[in-house]
Amino acid sequence: MLDLTTWNLSVPTDPSPTTIETPRLNNGYESQYMRRNDDGSLTFWVPVDGSHTADARYPRSELRETQADGTLSNWYYYSADNYLSAVLTINQVPSQNKVVIGQIHSKDEPGSDNDPLAKLQYHYRRGVGRLELLLRKRPGDAEVQNILLAENIQLNERFSYKLRITPSGKLGVSVQSSDGDKGSLYQQLSAYWSKEQLYFKAGAYIQDNYGPSNEGGRVTFYHLNSLHR
Repeated sequence: MLDLTTWNLSVPTDPSPTTIETPRLNNGYESQYMRRNDDGSLTFWVPVDGSHTADARYPRSELRETQADGTLSNWYYYSADNYLSAVLTINQVPSQNKVVIGQIHSKDEPGSDNDPLAKLQYHYRRGVGRLELLLRKRPGDAEVQNILLAENIQLNERFSYKLRITPSGKLGVSVQSSDGDKGSLYQQLSAYWSKEQLYFKAGAYIQDNYGPSNEGGRVTFYHLNSLHR
């Protein structure tokens, strides 16, 4: 069973998204957007016609890091060694073929640009999937780098990812599939990120918002763990 004691969940309900707070999420919550499976895994579903937050274009069924009491967790990278790890499969993609499955995000507050530092994206193209890191060099940058980490990852093929930021501001990202496809990145972040409070997100955040209600993204997580030490 995945440990959800330090997460909440945003789901794309009509007419606006709903946040499932940490206590409710850990009290057996299930819906069409999050299913608990017999093997302990969780399947997230997000339709293209789902609602989205005011600052986003696309719907999501996505976990957001919290404290155990449900208060939002935000941290400066220099305060700890910060890890997010997951094992998952992509079961379905929308027609635009992109699903974000993990993020390092910055806190929405005065003086913050509320930008993701990094998004890990599954991009299904020409009949096969690839894992891409969308990396923003500095807070407020409109453009992001698209860095290919691994390809040849099929739908329903199990793979893992690890995101890490060290106290010195080094970003580490690694991915590996059950068939041995893998890739990694390790580089120093801009010091501007040291001024931003950050948090992890994980789940299914599709990059699509048009089509019938049975079109969308479906992602199954078998392992998920965040750690600050």
